[in-house]
Amino acid sequence: MNLFTLIIIGMFLFAVLETPLFTIIAGLSIACFFFIDNEWASIQTIVIEMNRLASMPVLVALPLFTFSGCLLAETGAPMRIMNLMGALTGRIPGGIAVAAICSCAFFTALTGASGVTIVAIGSLLYPVLLRQEYDENFSLGLLTTSGSLGLLFAPSLPVILYGVVAQVDAAVIFKAALVPGILLVLLLSAYAFFHAPKQRAHSPLLSALSKDSQRSCGGELQYVMPDRKDAHKKKTGWKDVWNALKEGIWEWPIPLVIIAGIYGGFTTIAEVSALVLVYVVAVECFVLREIDFSRRLPGIIIESVIVSGAIIIILGFALGFTGYLVDEEIPGRLLGYLVNLTENKYYFLAGLNLFLLAVGCLMDIFSAIVIIVPVIVPIAVQYGIDPVHLGIIFLLNLEIGYSTPPVGINLFIAGLKFGKPVTQLYRASVPYLLIMLLLLAAITYIPALSLFLVR
Repeated sequence: MNLFTLIIIGMFLFAVLETPLFTIIAGLSIACFFFIDNEWASIQTIVIEMNRLASMPVLVALPLFTFSGCLLAETGAPMRIMNLMGALTGRIPGGIAVAAICSCAFFTALTGASGVTIVAIGSLLYPVLLRQEYDENFSLGLLTTSGSLGLLFAPSLPVILYGVVAQVDAAVIFKAALVPGILLVLLLSAYAFFHAPKQRAHSPLLSALSKDSQRSCGGELQYVMPDRKDAHKKKTGWKDVWNALKEGIWEWPIPLVIIAGIYGGFTTIAEVSALVLVYVVAVECFVLREIDFSRRLPGIIIESVIVSGAIIIILGFALGFTGYLVDEEIPGRLLGYLVNLTENKYYFLAGLNLFLLAVGCLMDIFSAIVIIVPVIVPIAVQYGIDPVHLGIIFLLNLEIGYSTPPVGINLFIAGLKFGKPVTQLYRASVPYLLIMLLLLAAITYIPALSLFLVR
């Protein structure tokens, strides 16, 4: 057993003991350079990589969007988002389920974290879905898998991080991800449409929440989904849409700024992130006053700093380790092995999808990006795969991996939040996973679905 194998085994044991990820990657980087190459260049390489990372303008967007997402999660924004989605979908069969899907996608895009979406929105919608006579497993599966839907939409943090690591313009990836993201929401909405209780095909959707539910959302809000017994008392229509728009009048400019800035190409991602943050702080602290500027805001700042700081530290050390992999020509060796195994690009893509699905359910998305992307990108390029197309495949796989048995993180978060055994969530998630896998296959083998907006 050589020294490198011993180092890998040692790092794996540290990981099992729940040692912080950045220390494991840092130790691996230093050990590879110092013990294997017998030189002191390791620390210098890591410092150089961190300096290069700090000089990337797009990196500024990461902590700023993180702060904005943490701030919105502590306000009544999730409830206002659901109100609008509910008003827009109230008349169609399965409207409440479609509203849940759209709300989760929208909120996950803003926060970049599916676990936050399940806690903030899923816990509110689950009892409402049950009161509307939706099947329990249908409701559990919908909320568990929908928690990660928005990861392809701006200003999703994983997309920005992928752009930094793969050295691809994040704005281009956002444009490429727009159609796959919309298709995913539409497919799941179609499933909800056909799964709607037959007797609710044309029933109204909106009514008042209980006062306890309103207080738990951080605001006194008026419109949400009703009990069946009260459905006939309230009709949905444009008036409900108008009322929902008025409720969130201060927050709707946020997606407009993001869409205009990123998809319209008028500003850089860093500039958009700064504009959004200033606006969110001003609105939530001084206009709506849902966040106390002197008491609650410092705690939210600390929370967001911990999250974004951990990502940046992991990224810096991981790039140092990537430097070792490049010096040792490990990606080239892997490519040679894969080419000997198969020269067919489509077989390679199928194997890549299986590998990434396993990675997605075993690792958090940020760690997976910083560790796997530097190795995969040069190999994929040799197979003639566009780095932007690869990014969509990569991110969609990890999005699905959040809810993939046996250890997808969303399954455990939902189990704790809804008080259900994880085995029940396995069964509940299967129909949604099959739909997502169907889209993954289409995105993988039809590159135009991702590239026609950017090529």
